[in-house]
Amino acid sequence: MSTIRSVKGLVALVTGGASGLGQATVQRLVNHGARVVICDLPTSKGQEIAKTLGDSCAFAPTDVTSEEDVGKALDLVKDKFSKLDVAVNCAGIGVAFKIYNFKKDMPHSLEDFKKVLLVNSIGTFNVNRLAAGLIGKNEPDSDGQRGVLVNTASIAAFEGQMGQVAYSASKGAIVGMTLPIARDLASQGIRCCTIAPGLFDTPLLAGLPEKIRTFLAKTVPFPGRLGNTEEFAHLVQFIVENPVMNGEVIRLDGALRMQP
Repeated sequence: MSTIRSVKGLVALVTGGASGLGQATVQRLVNHGARVVICDLPTSKGQEIAKTLGDSCAFAPTDVTSEEDVGKALDLVKDKFSKLDVAVNCAGIGVAFKIYNFKKDMPHSLEDFKKVLLVNSIGTFNVNRLAAGLIGKNEPDSDGQRGVLVNTASIAAFEGQMGQVAYSASKGAIVGMTLPIARDLASQGIRCCTIAPGLFDTPLLAGLPEKIRTFLAKTVPFPGRLGNTEEFAHLVQFIVENPVMNGEVIRLDGALRMQP
């Protein structure tokens, strides 16, 4: 008997769900029959997006670094959908600065480094630890599975470029916590995987001049273009539906290896 699981009927929480990779994930999950709570900042378009998706979607204003905010988001999940099967972490920020700028005789801001790690690494950990408690209350399926955690790192975790010391460190932490989380939660039938995207056509890159976007696309071996957010969302769905995907970090990069 097949143990492949459909996302139809599942309930998911997606952080950073109001833009970019997160929004594409929300859209795909809803399109395939899941119900979703979008977690994003109060200033985001989360409420507007949720309204367009109807009763299958709700918005929870959330700072992922806040225990209170994430707790309220999980309360909304319980009140509206009664359970949680999947948590997808897409919320993240970045800064571009070398560890020391000798032209300006200025070190990397310690506060900026702390902020990037706080949002990306600690925020991901915070959502995982709290979401796991709710997922663990589910009745296990025939395979003993109760749910799935999906995190977002970056290929910068492995080949960080100049100026990416804070971002690379934060994403490296997400890579490093993947297997221990999977092992910690194995007894409860909760899986954990991480996606490490390469260059994707997100709002962050959309703000760059077209000349630079074209140059970046050409650095990808194949296909020689930026990734589509829908392709990221497709991988999220695959991880959720395939029960032996666990404890793994998956590069999604078109064979790109970032240069200095």
